[in-house]
Amino acid sequence: MAQVKSGDTVRVHYHGKLTNGTTFDSSEGRDPLEFTVGSGQVIKGFDDAMLEMNIGDKKTVNIPVENAYGQRSDEMLMEYPMSEFPADMKAEVGMELHMSDNMGNVFPVIIAEVKEDKVVLDANHPLAGEDLVFEIELVSIA
Repeated sequence: MAQVKSGDTVRVHYHGKLTNGTTFDSSEGRDPLEFTVGSGQVIKGFDDAMLEMNIGDKKTVNIPVENAYGQRSDEMLMEYPMSEFPADMKAEVGMELHMSDNMGNVFPVIIAEVKEDKVVLDANHPLAGEDLVFEIELVSIA
């Protein structure tokens, strides 16, 4: 039976949880996730967990923060002038916005704080700073 190796395209069902058991994502009710192992399409810990699995195998993996989305970084917090927002928009803590960098890449940010004339935007990944637990089932290898 073929085992997963780097470069294989795989399809998996998964259930992602925080260490306290809270679900943050799942493929339940959807098509399996398809990606190429070792290509960087998924976090390193998930990628590494695929190696040597056989079709039909199921496993639970604990992925430490450094192999997931990394630690939260204060460098990913930025102040943005309120005057740059549309006049009819009411900025509120927790609101998700999308920004683009100089190269046209779009990325999500969350309003972390609203001050009198500016807002603090947090561009950290929402799962940064978290250890993750994934239940994985290998559906196919292409």
